[in-house]
Amino acid sequence: MQAYSSLFTILNQAIDEQQVSLGKAKPQEMYEPMSYILGLGGKRVRPLLTLVGCDLFDADPKEAIHAALSVELFHNFSLIHDDILDNAPLRRGNTTVHEKWNHNIALLSGDGMMVKAFEVLAKSNKVHVPQLLNLFSKTGLEVCEGQQYDMNFETQDNVSVENYIHMITYKTAVLLGCSLQMGAICAGASEQSQQHLYEFGKHVGIAFQILDDVLDVYADDEKFGKQVGGDIISNKKTFMLLDAFELANETQTKELNNLLFSKEISNSEKVKQVTALYNTLGVKELAIKEANKHTDIALKHLEELEANTAKKNSLKEFALHLLNREV
Repeated sequence: MQAYSSLFTILNQAIDEQQVSLGKAKPQEMYEPMSYILGLGGKRVRPLLTLVGCDLFDADPKEAIHAALSVELFHNFSLIHDDILDNAPLRRGNTTVHEKWNHNIALLSGDGMMVKAFEVLAKSNKVHVPQLLNLFSKTGLEVCEGQQYDMNFETQDNVSVENYIHMITYKTAVLLGCSLQMGAICAGASEQSQQHLYEFGKHVGIAFQILDDVLDVYADDEKFGKQVGGDIISNKKTFMLLDAFELANETQTKELNNLLFSKEISNSEKVKQVTALYNTLGVKELAIKEANKHTDIALKHLEELEANTAKKNSLKEFALHLLNREV
């Protein structure tokens, strides 16, 4: 968004410099994949939010540049490892690291990016480094725990909607909260302000992931950028599927199980019939209601935050833009 164009310029320059530096490091086999994935771009929302979190309190956003870089390095570490776990061939339209090189190199390069993230973060203002490291370490562990919960769900029969919200909070949302709070730490903001900003980011992240579940089923193919119905095809336990099982009567539960585990039905027909059940049960509307609930919680925290009013309004607009995903 235009309001953050100057922050994007600062951020992209720092990431580009980091990419070049990694590309020149030795051994090349370990560092080149790190430079490669960093150069694939992406929206870079998380590191941007770190600069935004600093700028909100009228501090120089460059005070948070090392924290922002560490967030981007950590996020890309997680992408390398997630792609291995998912055996994914593509990332941002390009070959994944483990496919371009091999699994062993991908694992080592991912590990290297994680270490690099802490190394870069430690270059922040020494007054703030202890708090930054504590928050970043806590969040890193939570993201890994969230990934493990997600993998556990694949073989668990009884997963509740509450379990799912907990999983996406750790796997996705806490890093958004962390990104904003680290910016606030770098700005010297109060503990109360930091917490409001963290909760704002966390709840925006929860809403975003729930809406992503909805989009996977109901999005326009051309606008979504990936296969619509992919979660249904892979039997992924999403908010809507779990809600469907909680709401379904005995006949509908049997039908849903048959659709999920039948080897005779085509993928397209499976998506069509499961979507029809979702429509009957009204789970799309319930998912949007849940996303709206978390959006409202996020905005309440932003409202209570003591910071530059105009910049708070810009952050609100940015968050609503992220969540306005034509569902």
